Amino acid sequence: MNHPNPPPQNPNQEEPSPPKFEWDFHVSAVVSSPATGQHISDTLGVIEVNSSGTLFATGGIARKIRIYNLNSLPPITTHATACRTYICTPAKLSSLKWKPGSAGKTMGSADYDGVVTEYDLETQMPVFERDEHSGRRVWSMDYSNHLGSVVGASGSDDGTMQMWDPRHENGKCVAAVQFGGPVCCVEFSSFNGTLLAVGCADTRAYVYDVRKMVEPVAVFDGHKKTVSYTRFLDDRTVMTSGTDGCLKMWDTEDQSLIRTYKGHTNQRRFVGLSVWRNQGLIGCGSESNQVFVYDKRWGEPIWVHEFEPEGGTRSEHRFVSSICWSQVGDDECTLVGGGSDGVVKIFSGKRKQLTSDV
Repeated sequence: MNHPNPPPQNPNQEEPSPPKFEWDFHVSAVVSSPATGQHISDTLGVIEVNSSGTLFATGGIARKIRIYNLNSLPPITTHATACRTYICTPAKLSSLKWKPGSAGKTMGSADYDGVVTEYDLETQMPVFERDEHSGRRVWSMDYSNHLGSVVGASGSDDGTMQMWDPRHENGKCVAAVQFGGPVCCVEFSSFNGTLLAVGCADTRAYVYDVRKMVEPVAVFDGHKKTVSYTRFLDDRTVMTSGTDGCLKMWDTEDQSLIRTYKGHTNQRRFVGLSVWRNQGLIGCGSESNQVFVYDKRWGEPIWVHEFEPEGGTRSEHRFVSSICWSQVGDDECTLVGGGSDGVVKIFSGKRKQLTSDV
C-alpha cells in the first residue's frame, strides 16, 4: 500500500484566541484500590461508560470486569464496596465495549491472550469467544450496529484488523487488513457506521469504508511514534493520540490536519483518550499522573488535575491509564479517569454562567 506524504496542516490550525476556561470541574467521587502503592497489580487499562450515562465498567491487569453505578457513588469509597458486580476473566484486559442492542446486558472484552469474549452481565458467564489473532494480544475491539446487524472489529499485535460477525459461533471473519505493525486501536463511527478508524504502531491512522475494504478512504500521517487511540469527534473529524506526546484532529474528507494538542506527557504507555462529542471536549491521561482536558478549539489544555492523593507526592511510576466521558449532558458533563494504581476518580463539570455588564 502506498502512503501519501504528510498532509499540509489546515489553516484553521491558527488558534482564534487564547484558551478560555469556560468550565468548572471538581472531583465528585474517588474509588480507591487495595493495590494502591503497588501500582502494577491493578492498573486500569480501560473504562467504558454506557450510552445512558448510568453505569461504567473498568478492566485491566487485575483480570476483572467491574461494573459501577455512575451517579450514586459516595464521595470516597473502595472497589469492594462500590462495585455493583464483577466478573473474573482468564487474562488481563485491554479493551471493553457495551454491546449495542443488548440493553446493557452484554459486555465485549479483548485480552492479552488474543481472545475477544462477550459476557452476559446477569449470569456473569461468557456467551461468545473469538480466538483468531494467533494468541497475540488484542489491544482494542469495538462494535457497530449501523450495518443491518451488530458486527465487531478487533486490532492486535499480530498486525491485523479483523471484522467479524458475533452471530456466528466462532465469529466469522468478514474482512481483514494486514498492517506493517501492531494495531493499537479500532473504532467505528457512531455517526456513520460504515466508517472505521484504525490506529497503528506504524505511526499512521487509517479510515476505512467497511463496505469496500480494499484501500483506506483516508490516511493520517503526522505522528512521529505509535498511534495508540483513534476517536470520531463528529461525522467527518477524527482525533488521534500518539506516543509522541500529542493529540491531533483530522478532517477525513480532505485528509488535512486541523489542529495539534500538546501539554500532557505520553512517550511509551497507553494513557487513554475520550471525546465528549456534545461540546467538543477531549480528555486524556498522562505519564505525569495527571488528567488533561482540551477544548477542540485550542491546542493547549483548559484543565489539568493531579491524580496523586491529596497531600501525596508525585511518583514517577504512577500514571493516568484510562479515561472516558459520559456522552450524556449539554451544560454539565461527567468524566471518569483511572490510574495505574487502580484508583478511579469521577469528575463533574459544569459550564460557567457568563455574565455581562448592564
